[in-house]
Amino acid sequence: MSLKIDKKVAIVILNWNGSAMMRRFLPSVVRHSADEGVVVVADNGSTDDSLELLRTDFPEVKVIAFPRNYGFAEGYNRALAEIDAPYLLLLNSDVEVPAGWLRPLVAYMDSHPDVAACQPKLLAQADKGSFEYAGAAGGYIDYLGYPFCRGRLMATVERDAGQYDDVADLFWATGAALMVRASDWRGSGGLDPRFFAHQEEIDFCWRLRARGRRIVCVPESVAYHVGGGTLDAGNPRKTFLNFRNNLFMLYKNLPEAELHSVMRWRTFLDYVAALKFLLTLDGANVRAVVKARREYKRRRSEFDADRQHNLSLSVDGGRHIPERIGRSLLFLYYLKGVRTFTALRRCL
Repeated sequence: MSLKIDKKVAIVILNWNGSAMMRRFLPSVVRHSADEGVVVVADNGSTDDSLELLRTDFPEVKVIAFPRNYGFAEGYNRALAEIDAPYLLLLNSDVEVPAGWLRPLVAYMDSHPDVAACQPKLLAQADKGSFEYAGAAGGYIDYLGYPFCRGRLMATVERDAGQYDDVADLFWATGAALMVRASDWRGSGGLDPRFFAHQEEIDFCWRLRARGRRIVCVPESVAYHVGGGTLDAGNPRKTFLNFRNNLFMLYKNLPEAELHSVMRWRTFLDYVAALKFLLTLDGANVRAVVKARREYKRRRSEFDADRQHNLSLSVDGGRHIPERIGRSLLFLYYLKGVRTFTALRRCL
């Protein structure tokens, strides 16, 4: 570690050719984080004017410059390995924050040593009365591996009417604004660089929860996220990464008694998704799903040691994590018409 932070929180923004986003959102992060935190931008080999912008417009921001794009997972691993601070906060470059946003997160972590990580309530920057797809009021997962949030089931995003303003235990916290205790980050191995991008924070949080560490949403803290990242929702590259990485994550973390059953169901459901793409004449996404399945099968053995390690450190072999629901989200959403997290809880 070469970058000593003199405050409790290092707010680390991973940037790749994002100068436009930084011009728009970095001022709020710098202005509203100064009391509790220091802002660090880790640049992933940008070829735009990002580094010049940081030098001229944001001299108070600390910069870690990489020679190339390492992706989300490895980029953060490399950046956070250089930083010495009690709390590390991974923040997307397209996040706007209000005054006082850090204080509730720090206070909760300080007073709850059993909590490894937390997130703010995440609202849409373009519509601040609605939750944001990528994290809303905290993440969960169903028994087949499909993630969802308090405030977002599948593609249905709720309005924020204060219905999730209580602190709640989560299965995963969004990588768009994830605060983690440095000791837990390093003890659990950080993000898996083989994922490159997408669902790596869920895999990371699964390891924390399986080892008995808590993850929470602290909704007194709020942030506003643009969302979408570098790839649009229908982009075949995004489809490929989401399908492949979800399979990697399941293989790494599922309890032994559930592995074969869940993976058989996922084989069937993944090809149902491919058929749906085919029926809409979306050949690129059909190929993305098939490619994801093939790559999972080809590379599965790479994760054997990780699987054994994760299960050996899990409480009860990872069988009892209450935030991983024991029912199918697809069944509840598409066949039972469940559209909100509140309605989902009534079904459990």
